[in-house]
Amino acid sequence: MPETIRYEVEGRVATVTLNRPEKLNAISAEMQRELLEALRGAERDPEVRVVVLKGEGRSFCAGYDVSGGTEGAGPRSGGAYTIATDRDRLEGFLRGWLAIWDARIPVIAQVHGHCLAGGTQLAAICDVTFVAEDTRVGAPQLPLGAGFVAAFWAWYVGPKRAKELFFPVGSMISGREAVEMGLFNRAVPAADLERTVAEYAALVAKTPKELLALQKQSINRTQEVQGFREALLQGTEVDAIAHFTDSVKETNRRIRETGLRAALAEWQREGWG
Repeated sequence: MPETIRYEVEGRVATVTLNRPEKLNAISAEMQRELLEALRGAERDPEVRVVVLKGEGRSFCAGYDVSGGTEGAGPRSGGAYTIATDRDRLEGFLRGWLAIWDARIPVIAQVHGHCLAGGTQLAAICDVTFVAEDTRVGAPQLPLGAGFVAAFWAWYVGPKRAKELFFPVGSMISGREAVEMGLFNRAVPAADLERTVAEYAALVAKTPKELLALQKQSINRTQEVQGFREALLQGTEVDAIAHFTDSVKETNRRIRETGLRAALAEWQREGWG
């Protein structure tokens, strides 16, 4: 049975809930794997026509689980660690998100609380994204890499906005601002978010499943011919290089020695070279 997500079906709507509330639903390799397995189950179920993705607890998703002192989903272990192996690891995560893009079923993200770093990748790759107005949406909060998350933002909000937000480490905007920039679809008061998503999902679920799949494929291809997939994939190479810089190594050292929370507090106070 899944441990990091919950999967429920009511009528024609499946709901996948990220279920690591004690970690603000930080993304681990296990969580991504279980999320994609649930999505494949929804695709195979002839009764399910749409998937709602949301987070348990205070936040949608606080990004990748870096508590072990590394960017990505927890500590790396086993075998030689090189730029090439790191690049392959990152591409594995990216291809996981692209599996949502490629899925032959609409996925609606319901975003609240915090949506940070890798969480913004997940929210943006969904087909439709509704967000609470007061959600804190942001870039990585520590200097742990470069390019992997920013490539998503650049595609949706444009290069000027992406540079403005990603040149400083730890930039944060509201859910409403994220919609105004084009990252997400619609911002609503937090109290109305669940109802708004449920009403929209019910509307989508009236459309035959085969037509939804074709509609999604057609729209996605307009982005594919403009280089969508390649634009995101190049971010894995840039980020792999960034992970071997002295500044990222120093950040990882501080996380290992003092813990993630203390390292984040120190960075926010004064940063480091």
